[in-house]
Amino acid sequence: MSNEQVNPFDDESQDFFVLKNALGQYSLWPDFAAVPAGWNKVLGPESHARCLEYIELNWLDIRVTQSVH
Repeated sequence: MSNEQVNPFDDESQDFFVLKNALGQYSLWPDFAAVPAGWNKVLGPESHARCLEYIELNWLDIRVTQSVH
């Protein structure tokens, strides 16, 4: 048995929220932690995998959204 502790932000056995800020940035956030100022819940609580899937589908790559001159 290991005494190594898992970072709660990486613990896939926990539920998470997807947060979004005014700049359109997303964050995966454990459901037990207080939501930081400037961020809003947009999904959850859900599984780690479901939250990552949501972020991948909804967070557009900034390089794609910039116009090319």
